[in-house]
This record gives sequence, C-alpha cells and structure tokens, in this order.
Amino acid sequence: MTMKTDMPGTVRRRISRCVRVGNVLIGGENPIVVQSMTNTDTVDDFGTAMQVAQLARAGSEIVRITVNTREAAAAVPRIVERLDTMGIMVPLVGDFHFNGHKLLSEVPEAASALSKLRINPGNVGKGAKRDEQFARLIEIACRHDKPVRIGVNWGSLDQTLLARIMDENAKRSEPLDATQIMREAMVTSALESAERAVELGLPADHIVLSCKVSGVQDLIAIYRDIARRCDYALHLGLTEAGMGSKGIVASTAAMAVLLQEGIGDTIRVSLTPEPNGDRTKEVIVAQEILQTVGLRAFTPLVAACPGCGRTTSTYFQELAQDIQSHVRECMPKWKLERNGVENMTLAVMGCVVNGPGESKHANIGISLPGSGEAPVAPVYVDGERFITLRGEHISTEFKKIVDDYVVRKFPARQE
Repeated sequence: MTMKTDMPGTVRRRISRCVRVGNVLIGGENPIVVQSMTNTDTVDDFGTAMQVAQLARAGSEIVRITVNTREAAAAVPRIVERLDTMGIMVPLVGDFHFNGHKLLSEVPEAASALSKLRINPGNVGKGAKRDEQFARLIEIACRHDKPVRIGVNWGSLDQTLLARIMDENAKRSEPLDATQIMREAMVTSALESAERAVELGLPADHIVLSCKVSGVQDLIAIYRDIARRCDYALHLGLTEAGMGSKGIVASTAAMAVLLQEGIGDTIRVSLTPEPNGDRTKEVIVAQEILQTVGLRAFTPLVAACPGCGRTTSTYFQELAQDIQSHVRECMPKWKLERNGVENMTLAVMGCVVNGPGESKHANIGISLPGSGEAPVAPVYVDGERFITLRGEHISTEFKKIVDDYVVRKFPARQE
C-alpha cells in the first residue's frame, strides 16, 4: 500500500486514484471528503432539494439521494434545477438498487443530471440477469461519463459469489472461519466488480469502492485488506451505525483507526436520526472526526472542561454551549470572508485548576472562577492575559472579543 504524507505532523495517507465527482475531487492528493444522504421521498423534489441544501450548508460536500422508482428518477433533474436556483452546487449521487439499469434506461436525463451513480453488486440482479444488468449500468455510466461507487454491503452480499468462496474454502488445508469468509466475500465482490467495470469500458479513475458492515472490527479488517489489494478511491463508513451516542461512538471507533492508518478518501457517518431529527448531525460528526484526528479543519474548536466538584455552578457549561453555538452560526460567514478561521481554537474552562493554562494554549480562552462565586473571568488572547470580564454580560463580551479577533487575525479573502 503506497502512502503519502498529508501534512507535517499528521498521518501518512494511502495514495489512491483521483476521481472527479462534479466539482469535487476524491482521492489522490485531495482532502478527505464528507458525504451525507437524504431521507426524503425523492419524488418530493422540493422537500428533497431543501434537505440537500441544508446538508450542503452544514458542510456535506457530496449528497446521495435514493432513486428507486421511475417517478424518483424523473424528479432528479427538477431537484438539480431547484438547487441551481438556490446557488447550491453540491454533487448529487443517485443510489440504485434492484432496478437501476431499468430506471436509467427509461429516464436518461436522470443519469445526465447526477454527478455519480452508486450501485450494489449484490442486488443488481440474480443469475444470468446479474451480469447483463450490471453491464447495462456500467454502459450508461460510460455513455454519460459518470463515476460509479461500487458499494458492497454485508446485508446484501452476492449469494453466488459467497457460495463460490465457501466451496473454495472447503478445499483449503486450513479453512477460514465464518467471519473470515464474510470479510473475504466483501472484498472479492468489490474488486471483481471493479475489474468487470473496467473491462466494460469504465475508466479506473471513475471508480470508488466501499465495503460497508455494521461491526467495528469487521470494518477495520475489511478496509485494511482492500486498501492493501487495490489503489481505487475508498468510501469509508460504518453502515447501520445506530442512534445517538451509540452510532457516534461506533462510527468514530471504526473510522478513526482507519483514518489514522491513512485509509479512506471520503466518509459518511450513517446515524439513525431521532424522529423528525436534524439530518445535518451526521455531517457535523463526520467533520468532527476528521478535525479531531488532524486531517482537516472545518470550524474553530472549542475546548471545555467536563466539570467537577469545584464547578457546581452551571455558568461555565452555559457559556461553553453559547460560545459553541455562536461559532457554528458565524462560521458560514467567516468562511466566506476570512482565510484560515477554521483553525482558530477557543477554550472555556470552569475553574482555576487547569483553566488559565488551557486558556493560554488556545487562541482565545476564558477561565471562570468555579463554584458559587461571582463571575470574574480572565481572558487570554494568544497566550497573554488580555482582560478580566465581570458581571452579567460575560458571554456577550467574550463573543465580541472572538468576533474582533477573527477580523484582526485572519486575512480577508480576495475577490
């Protein structure tokens, strides 16, 4: 596996083929890309376009939509048109299962409007139809010059291939166990499908591979193996990760290991949202994973202590939440106007034990006095004590210091 240094002091990344998806480049020397997926009915072109726009504004650089019916396929050009009207240029990926060959043949304008096709080799067809229908999908991709993600999922493995691997395993002097067979089948399915796509005329730099499972150790083992055996760009993600903290922890546990080893060119965090919950949560978590391991910067980081018996007042917790919300609200404007602001660090600390020291390490830090005391908070800017804030308006005054620092320290973008 060939590696390259991403930046000084960070991990060494696996070198993969570069794939263009609309206006975004995946793999090669490019930053790891954040993806997400809508959960709207694609037939509702207005609702889908609005959610795509919401995800893109949150920082999703590619958005996938379900294309499962003729009506959904027909809605794709309308969705793209609505996005163009809103000034949202995010690439759209069509997610096809079972009938993609038919839908794209009947609605070729959908293939033209999409920036990439996602197909699952385990459910493009059965028996003799599988090869024919896979070929039709690849031919359509070639005709429209579209990249393809060949996305294997352990819940829909190609049963013919799995049976073949099990037969081969039975002849081994030291047979693989069931888990090893599943992992090998995942990788083999992806690699053989990619090889067939190339034979059919799809350029190798139009192929992205993924092998998604819901087990952390399975995902790590499978991606280590496929990264060793090919140089295709790899889409990384734990499928069916779950809800809330479970989904976040599982996705982070799996992807952080692989990213630290330089594996992965684009990622998605597949969180199950709360009923009527905010879909953008998966985008924020993906960004935070990449930023925490030092691969990309998206928004200023706010360090805050967890609190202890010295911090029985909730004031510092409320302040930390207020500052985090302020940063996220301001970031879209800051990013448009200021270079490098995403690298800024802030600290909101709750007492005098580690507060002053942590505050000095951040670009801007504030250290509150602790439990039950009148709010008196020294503020440090670039390691030096800048001012002491007192009274009821500490939050407002601190946010003003942050805003002024952004204008003073980060150069304006040139037109």
